Amino acid sequence: MNINGRQIEAEVESRLLLADFLRHRVGLTGTHLGCEQGSCGACTILVDGLAVRSCLMLAPQANGREIRTVESLAEPGGPLSPIQEAFTNQHGLQCGFCTPGFLCSLTAFAEEAEDTGREVLEAELEEQLDSSFCRCTGYVNIRRAARQAFGFEPGGAHG
Repeated sequence: MNINGRQIEAEVESRLLLADFLRHRVGLTGTHLGCEQGSCGACTILVDGLAVRSCLMLAPQANGREIRTVESLAEPGGPLSPIQEAFTNQHGLQCGFCTPGFLCSLTAFAEEAEDTGREVLEAELEEQLDSSFCRCTGYVNIRRAARQAFGFEPGGAHG
């Protein structure tokens, strides 16, 4: 599989979760495991451009696929992605446990809209944000960050 632009080959057990493979075999610890049932969104990554819960996908299912984790959103020492920048500006991080899932989910959402030339509606963004949980109840700042990244708050794409 291709992980963050790097070809990775490995022999794995048939029941190994993709989240565990990424964290323990590849060392990409930005993918967090919360509920391990696909509900919380902390383990969200991009598989062939789509937001996927890596705790619900087996590593062998990723064979031949393009995987992007939160580590791929910005180069070390390089500029942050617009969504990361908005989370920083709006203090949408709190403890940070849920942040990688939100960032990957919103990145997939933004890329899909861009690829189809579709303008994102506020209601769609709000619905997208419902796909992940923040246990610190930092939703006000997370929502503000997402709104900024999508141009609904000052400093964003359209603001």
